[in-house]
Amino acid sequence: MPNPPSLSPQQREAALAKAATARRIRAETKDRLKLGLVSFDELLELADGDELVGKMKALAALESMPRLGKVKARRLMNEVGIADSRRLRGLGENQRSQLRAFFAG
Repeated sequence: MPNPPSLSPQQREAALAKAATARRIRAETKDRLKLGLVSFDELLELADGDELVGKMKALAALESMPRLGKVKARRLMNEVGIADSRRLRGLGENQRSQLRAFFAG
């Protein structure tokens, strides 16, 4: 296993702060999904424009949707053909359209 990069204390502090910000933004986005403040279409648009949201795992986003738990989210991902490791920004057009159709009706 390769050694982690050697960082100065200032670089390490900056990297830790950036990671904490990313985790906070993703958690807030998932909370807004759970509360129904953001639709899935809006989430996909946000993922295209915001790098931090775009790097959110598709499974985590689906599990945060109202009335869609872990089992149904995995089942939906299998039906659409989305890998567990896929991130929102990496979804293809067919996958996006199928997910939009699922949440529209």
